[in-house]
Amino acid sequence: MSKSSVIVVGGGIVGVMTALTLQRRGESVTLIDRWEPGHSRASSTDYNRVIRAISGRDEFYTRWARESRLRWLELQAESGQNLMYECGALILAAGGHSDWEDATAETFDRVGVPYYKFGQQDIESRFPQFCVPDIEYALFEPEAGMLMAHRCVLTGLSLFRQAGGKVQRGRVTTDGSERPMMDGNPLEADLIVIATGPWMADMFPRTIKPISTVVGVNVLYTSTPDGSEEFDMTRMPCWIDHGQGSFGLPSSEGSGVKAAVVIPDKIDLDNDERLIRQETLGRTRSYIRHRLPGLEGQRVVDSKFNQIILTPDTHFIVDWHPEHENVLFAGGCSGHLFKHAPVFAEFAAGVGLKDFGTADRFKVSGRKKLSPKESPSGR
Repeated sequence: MSKSSVIVVGGGIVGVMTALTLQRRGESVTLIDRWEPGHSRASSTDYNRVIRAISGRDEFYTRWARESRLRWLELQAESGQNLMYECGALILAAGGHSDWEDATAETFDRVGVPYYKFGQQDIESRFPQFCVPDIEYALFEPEAGMLMAHRCVLTGLSLFRQAGGKVQRGRVTTDGSERPMMDGNPLEADLIVIATGPWMADMFPRTIKPISTVVGVNVLYTSTPDGSEEFDMTRMPCWIDHGQGSFGLPSSEGSGVKAAVVIPDKIDLDNDERLIRQETLGRTRSYIRHRLPGLEGQRVVDSKFNQIILTPDTHFIVDWHPEHENVLFAGGCSGHLFKHAPVFAEFAAGVGLKDFGTADRFKVSGRKKLSPKESPSGR
């Protein structure tokens, strides 16, 4: 069978993993990015990301996350790189506002995901870093943890190149019909996969922009206390705190404790600096005083300004362009795609090579906003 010519546009985690999957399937793949893959403008930048199966009542993503965990461990063994740390994830459920957490426990029971349910005293005893007077219970997923995001992208890129894949620098735009173009000429390939993350909205103003919102998220890293290991990943889990609109990760490889108060911020992808807003500092410090009092007074040692593309239902996008039969959209991260990347890439590759059709939830049409209980990301 002859090889298909494939172009993947976008060198973030989705583009890299999809390109790697297609190259390993025997296709001839070129990966194109405007900048060096792993660059600091990308949504896939930053040191780490949470990997967890917790997805409310959505069994589909729960199973995908569990399968992706195994794939990340396989890639870690193959590459010899530290890609994932299983420090666990603690999901804090506030009294009267725990629909997503309640639904998650039911899904875990059906799927068979290992977890513990801790009351307030258990949380304080097992994880004394957290002050939880307003928390009714917590779910602890011991096989969750963190992916070293930047390293995952670079490792996937290295494996792609080792498999014979080509990497090209260039800016892909679209014409009036949303046909992908570069240097004034249409892209020519049997399959063109668009994996440009938030940039997908502006590239495809008629098809993708109406079903997407691009937001910025401010992230701060706080120093651990002098002489203390209490906030390191060996003693502290990742956490999600929906009642406070926050999440975080323990210090890993000397990074400091990552904490984000998720207040969606606007961003001009091409013109804004990747700097946190000053007011975020006060909000995050207020949250730390409330939830992590042992970090009060510690200095911020690093910061990141990330951007994500949200769909109304927070489902991903894997669908064909309505006018260009060889153009496949792959993305729509909605803040929870990174961890799914190995399995997402296999699915996108299968759709692209016509092994099967896409899922209804991934189609461009028919999008509608879900309640937090129904949403897999809890948004």
